[in-house]
Amino acid sequence: MEQGAGSVYSHNKEVPEMTGLEIIQGIQKGQFPPPPIAELLNFSLQNVAKGKVVFKGTPTWKCTNPMGTVHGGWYGTILDSTMACSVITELPPGKQFTTLEFKVNLIRPIPLDFEVFAEGKVIHIGKTTAVAEATIHDSKGKVYALGTSTGVIFSPGI
Repeated sequence: MEQGAGSVYSHNKEVPEMTGLEIIQGIQKGQFPPPPIAELLNFSLQNVAKGKVVFKGTPTWKCTNPMGTVHGGWYGTILDSTMACSVITELPPGKQFTTLEFKVNLIRPIPLDFEVFAEGKVIHIGKTTAVAEATIHDSKGKVYALGTSTGVIFSPGI
């Protein structure tokens, strides 16, 4: 599998020997660059623990649809990132993860330039598959969206 210029794998030869938790913590601490999609869509890691992560994000006008509201893809991207990173924190060295499918329920519109949090956790992790869930909420706990995800765990080079 070819790794892009913005991937963690292109910045550190020790990454294949690191656990998923160490990799995600490295991104949070600035040891590795954040994924380019996070910079593009204005969200970042805030909290990392085994099986759980929290992202903070603020959708800007660049994330709007033709109606001027936050595009559903912004919700989906931050939720997918949250769920995937939650699973990655459970992986041993030498394993990778990618999403197979995810579902998003948009509950209410997020106002532009409004800070929200995406909080995800692992529901199930097996040898080759994992399931996670996440919500987007504001600082008062009001929920804006929720998602579920199924993904595949694999060794690089498959």
